[in-house]
Amino acid sequence: MNASCQTSGKPTLKLLLAAPRGFCAGVDRAIDIVELALERYGAPVYVRHEIVHNRFVVDSLKAKGAVFVEELDEVPDGAAVIFSAHGVPKSVPADATSRGLDWLDATCPLVSKVHRQAERQIEAGRHILFIGHHGHPEVIGTLGQVPAGTITLIETVADVAALQFSGDAALAFLTQTTLSVDDTAEVVAALRARFPQIVGPKAEDICYATSNRQAAVKTIAPQCQLVLVIGAPNSSNSLRLVEVAERCGAASRLIQRASEIQADWLDGVEVMGLTAGASAPEELVNEVIDRISLFREVTMEQVVTAEEKMVFKLPRQLVE
Repeated sequence: MNASCQTSGKPTLKLLLAAPRGFCAGVDRAIDIVELALERYGAPVYVRHEIVHNRFVVDSLKAKGAVFVEELDEVPDGAAVIFSAHGVPKSVPADATSRGLDWLDATCPLVSKVHRQAERQIEAGRHILFIGHHGHPEVIGTLGQVPAGTITLIETVADVAALQFSGDAALAFLTQTTLSVDDTAEVVAALRARFPQIVGPKAEDICYATSNRQAAVKTIAPQCQLVLVIGAPNSSNSLRLVEVAERCGAASRLIQRASEIQADWLDGVEVMGLTAGASAPEELVNEVIDRISLFREVTMEQVVTAEEKMVFKLPRQLVE
């Protein structure tokens, strides 16, 4: 610490940086797809829904020439269109093909894996119980992989109790990739208790990045009075990080940008945790650290609970 820091008069704050945090391989891939598509096709390139749930990322891509739309009918004939990392129902690429649109699929490969599992379970004659959050784009995309009436969405243990299937029904379960690890384990346990014959994936569907970020927060939160999570309010994995921190006894806030942070949030806080959802770039983490440094003399410690080296291949249209 230099002399100016020593005499600043600001109270000190220990900042625990959770690692892993921020971008996962699926988000990196999705952003790369948009940027490479802009290079190949030129602006504008259309993107159906937010490519990932982060306004900073979306605005950055808009500035480069990406145009975000809600539905395909907003995409002009002959344009290139990209489907978001959350996945889409089968009807969407079918409609794009029928219109002759040049489309690229930025669906996270781990979400695509769940889609394939769903198809296999239906082929095997099983009804799917899908654990996920109603209305989330990933859930809408997964439900749209199989015929209507062959999949039922459940969210809680109470939903399991309300199911009307017979005890020997041919059932399988799958899950959204960005759920709470602990909550999902409870729902799966309830399913297995009620339907012992139910078939599930060999490895959990919750993705490595979601699991790793939750584990990192579990490590730092018990030492903190406050944990800040950088992420969007419509980001499932970010919301789960807030919940994990609160269950560990720390107050927690979801923020999108550093400018939201108020000085009085730090009243009584000696140790603060900081993490970022899988759609939040490291640039926003640095922005938050700079903001906190306006109010406190910050000492930082990075707490590493896992190393991530996952990389996903790009669509062949962009690498040929």
